[in-house]
Parts: sequence; C-alpha cells; structure tokens
Amino acid sequence: MPLVAGVDSSTQSSKVVIRDAETGALVREGRAPHPDGTEVDPAAWWTALRSAVDAAGGLADVAAVSVGGQQHGMVALDQDGAVVRPALLWNDTRSAGAAADLIEEAGGGEAGRRFWAEAVGSVPVASFTATKLRWLARHEPENADRVAAVCLPHDWLTWRLAGAVDLAGLRTDRGDASGTGYWSPTTGEYRFDLLEQAFGRRLQVPTVLGPADPAGELHVGALAADGVPGGSTGGGALLGPGTGDNAAAALGVGAGPGDVVISIGTSGTVFSVAEGPSADPTGTVAGFADATGRFLPLVATLNAARVLNAAASMLGVSLDELAELALSAPAGAEGLVMVPYLEGERTPNRPSATGAVHGLTLRTSTPAHLARAAVEGMLCALADGLDAVIAQGVAVRRVILVGGGARSAAVRRIAPQVFGCPVVVPPPGEYVADGAARQAAWVALGGAAAPQWSPAGTEKYDAEPVPAVRARYAEARDHVIDR
Repeated sequence: MPLVAGVDSSTQSSKVVIRDAETGALVREGRAPHPDGTEVDPAAWWTALRSAVDAAGGLADVAAVSVGGQQHGMVALDQDGAVVRPALLWNDTRSAGAAADLIEEAGGGEAGRRFWAEAVGSVPVASFTATKLRWLARHEPENADRVAAVCLPHDWLTWRLAGAVDLAGLRTDRGDASGTGYWSPTTGEYRFDLLEQAFGRRLQVPTVLGPADPAGELHVGALAADGVPGGSTGGGALLGPGTGDNAAAALGVGAGPGDVVISIGTSGTVFSVAEGPSADPTGTVAGFADATGRFLPLVATLNAARVLNAAASMLGVSLDELAELALSAPAGAEGLVMVPYLEGERTPNRPSATGAVHGLTLRTSTPAHLARAAVEGMLCALADGLDAVIAQGVAVRRVILVGGGARSAAVRRIAPQVFGCPVVVPPPGEYVADGAARQAAWVALGGAAAPQWSPAGTEKYDAEPVPAVRARYAEARDHVIDR
C-alpha cells in the first residue's frame, strides 16, 4: 500500500493530505494558516507547509509528493536563489494598470486583446504574472535589477522540497505555466518575447514538465533542517510536477472531457477539461492548460457563496433556513430577480456595479421569494460563465458542483434547472490537495493516466430545465447602478 502526499498551498493556508496511492483512501491530513495580505514573504508558506506536514504525521513513509498552489503569483529570485521581495499574489490588483498597458502595446482594444488571446490563450488581467513583472520593473527598479529568475508559488515550494540547489532546478507544469501570460498552451512553449516585453529583459524560468514527469526527489532533511521533528522528514520520495489550484481541483474531483466544474466559494469559477486550446479575445474565458495534458478554459466571477450569506443576513435566517425558504417558492420566484453584483463583477467586467432586485410586487415581497431570487441569481451568473465556456467549443455532459455554496440544499436542487444539465456533487473535501495527491500517485505508479479514485458519497441531481429563469435574469442583469 504505497502512500502519497498532496499539498494545497492556497491563499489562506497550507493543507496536506496523505492518501493510498491505489485507492485514494485518506490516511491522515494536516493544515496550517497563511498570513493575510495580497503580498506575502514565501518563507511564510514554507513555515506553514512544515507545520501542516508535521500535523499530517510527516512524509517519511510516502512514495511521492506533489504541490498544488495558488495560480499566477510572482516569486522573484536573485542569482543566489534568495527571494528579492515579498511575492505578489494573484489577488494583488496594483498591476491592473500594467495589464492595460500590455494590451495597449499590442494594438489596444479588440486588436490588443486578440493578440494576447492568440499568443498565450488569455488576455492579461492584474492576476497574471506578466503584469506583476511589469509593475515591478516600473515601480521598484532597484528590486527589478536584482531579479534573475521568476517562478510561481507551487514552483518555489517544489524547488525547496528538492533542496533548492540552483535556479536551473526550478520546475513547473503546463497548468500553472499557462497562467503566467508568457507561456502558450497551444505550442507548449514559453513566449520569451512577451516576458521581455513585460519585464524589459529575459529571466530564468522553470522547466515545464509533463503531467507525470518527476520534478526530482524530496531532499533528505529538507523539512527537518528548518525545525520539523525528525518523524516529519524523510527523503527519496519522488516529487510530482505540481500544478495550479484550478487544475489540481479538476484532477481532485476526477473531471474529464465533457465535465464542467463549478466552484461556489468566496468567488465563483467555471472551468472545463477540454481536448483543445481556447483563445477568447473578449477575455471572458482564460485559456489555461490542465494537469493531464489537456486544456482548462476557465471563467471567474467575484460573487458566489457570499450572495447566499448576504441574503441570509438580510432575512435574519441561517443558511439552512435560507435554503428551506428558497425551495418553498416556485421556480423563477414569480418574476423576482436578484442581480448579485454585490462586490462589482469580473464576468461581465463591471467592477463598479452594485446588486439589484427587480420585479418586486406585493405578491413577491416575501422572504421565500427573495431567498429563491438570491439562489437563482447567483446560479444564473455562474450559468453565464458556463455559456462562455460552451462558446469556446466545450461539450457539456454534466456539471460537477463543489465549494462551500454547494452545501446548500437549495443550490443543489435548483442548479440543474438553471444550468440545463445534470449536476453531481461530490462530498466536501480538499480538492486541490486531493488533486495534487492524485498527481503524486500518477508519478509513483506510472501509467498512461492518473489512477481512478472514486469518492464515496457523490450525489446526482437532475431536473427539467426552466429557461424562463435565465431569460428573466438576462432582462435584468444590465439594469444595475454603478458605484
């Protein structure tokens, strides 16, 4: 019974799961928090990883380890491998102006967006590494002069686990490389011209590995050298290439062609495993790669589970009570619609928009109608993302619903009416860490594909679509007031 370890180094915390490589059965796990902020010293990730490994009982008995990490962040290293400045995370928006500049330099407007979509599959936004490099070059030239290499959070952690000998040892995978803005999922090659355009000169970048290529071996004492008790160390375990969080989550839930994963967390994400690359010049769909050799077109929204929290707060009820109220009202809430742009919105690009309620009458002025409208509004916004992914040629056979919002009984039952296809809900879990563990098992066991793990307790929901819900939402979604 070989064991494998999967790591999720997310914005909020480090999670480690130890699983049976052949069956996927969970053996033990651990976690540790990360500091808040949109820039973080990578040393904090290392400290948290050591603590999470220790809480999980160590790595001495595992055959392979893989790291899934938050996408896009910029870890800048000098020629000796030292971190030049705190890493800028995906959610650091100070590089928004840099993104606009890069589009403008490529022709501006539709022409500029089309250039970037065709070059690297995605149109630059503030989260992408390329825009953060431009910000660094313009705003911190002394730090920029020291930079010899740039990598992503999961790359840096894998490098540290391997012993962090020299910059040439940096490794990454297709999934995470595809979110940098200077690697093409279509050609599988770096666009060094775009890296130089963003930063002003060429930098050392990680070697991009195949889905099950080992990134080296866990260095003996790599973790213990920093104070983790002896039982937490080990050495000789294979290191997987790792990947970004969304690609790891897709692997963790076992998504394949025809599956669309919709994650309802603080924000919402809609992504699909696709056989071919995508290039959306509108920028709505980011054309990423996945962790299996395929592709991962992705749409992100700002408003998801917190829409449910806000509605529950307005009604003075718990989330379970909100679900009961929503299910007691008819589909479509008799014309009541909530447009859930409570924090502005990214898809569509309405950063200053506010939420709105339409169709309020004496008949619809009830807690049940408002609860139903909140659930349907949130799902309709995600369904718009689903439409955008379908427009890129993705065929959808089912939606895999994950995240905190998927725990709502109303969300699970109403989702197939709104999405127009069957919905499956796996049991709550650490899907990014699970995906990293599944990749580690692939590396350890070999084979043409990752081992098949079937999570127990997956539920399926099916219902007749109710097109009127989305039609009414489409009438209302543009009628909002900007801040």
